[in-house]
Amino acid sequence: MFKPLHLVNSKPTGRPGNKTAGTRTCFNAPTAPVLTRRQAVCATASIATLVAAGLAGCSKSTNQTSASQGDSSKPATGSTFAFDTYCTFTVWGDDTALSQLSAACAHYDELFDLYSPSSDIARINTAQGAATAVDPDTAQLIALALDYCAQADGLFDITIGAVSTLWDFERGVRPDDAAIADALQHVDWHGVEVDEESSTVRLTDPQAKLDLGGIAKGYIADRLCELLANKTKATAAVISLGGNIAFFGTKPDASTWNTGIRDPNDPGGSTVVGTAHVSGGSLVTSGLYERTFELDGTTYWHILDPRTGMPVQTDTASVTVACPTSTTADALSTTLFVAGSKNGGALADTHQDTAAYFIKPDGSHAESSRWQELTSFES
Repeated sequence: MFKPLHLVNSKPTGRPGNKTAGTRTCFNAPTAPVLTRRQAVCATASIATLVAAGLAGCSKSTNQTSASQGDSSKPATGSTFAFDTYCTFTVWGDDTALSQLSAACAHYDELFDLYSPSSDIARINTAQGAATAVDPDTAQLIALALDYCAQADGLFDITIGAVSTLWDFERGVRPDDAAIADALQHVDWHGVEVDEESSTVRLTDPQAKLDLGGIAKGYIADRLCELLANKTKATAAVISLGGNIAFFGTKPDASTWNTGIRDPNDPGGSTVVGTAHVSGGSLVTSGLYERTFELDGTTYWHILDPRTGMPVQTDTASVTVACPTSTTADALSTTLFVAGSKNGGALADTHQDTAAYFIKPDGSHAESSRWQELTSFES
């Protein structure tokens, strides 16, 4: 229940952080459109009519399409731009939920954006070791993330920000070895102090920096599902935060959620290797195939190992995790990616109701023991 290396920015800066997504969700047919962390939807017939109106722009405003009046089988759809990605919502039973979901995304984006000076994370990072008052959501997320750090044996560290902010994957900037080595001295999650009662956070090392990208979207997806349960009349929903896909409730026809797994060896394409059929929970994919740049004949990708400050070395091109909660799926997906297909599969098996599907650079695949049981996967 954790996740190693760290990543993810909240804005399109091209810096390390965003895990790429390799899943696409279908509501009424086995063919499913792609939902990625960099592209909310890659057109495929069955979902295109649901989300096309919501993908017209790249602003933080919400785009919505209401359900057909009086037809409870028709969902309302909406989208917004946050966390450096399109966030899409498909909701049955309550059209008003769309605006609430978008507002919540804006709230969390303001809190967790590493590169926004006014965010809680940026204020903690620039506090020079002083305790910083934060929103209760921020304190809760950091406390939860520290639990994952404690289990990860050095593979997951939320203070990777000292290193991740040196890289720029949009401009193709690789920090020199001396800069990486210096920054690594400030990567140690043990120096993060959280007081959830007073909602304060302190970094004991003034030069340390938080980067919550590897767990934040999963946490947010779970909070959005709680919002639907507690503050709306929604009966079912699909929430996609650029690839962190969370399912809420039961569809009107009681059928499964059908999600295509993208082929990581088809960069920029919409090819899928198969379809997972789940009754709920979350699906999250980590992969190497989008945020990369080449410099002096070497290709660098966005997933960094907090032990080395360099892109992680692995036998895996992508891994998709099926899990009851999106927080765990998000955190665990990178852990398994770093662990590799053999060790990662065994690790997935140690978690209850959790399974993983690995795709390798040569196109072959591996899966944990419960993948078929939990997803009824069809290739």
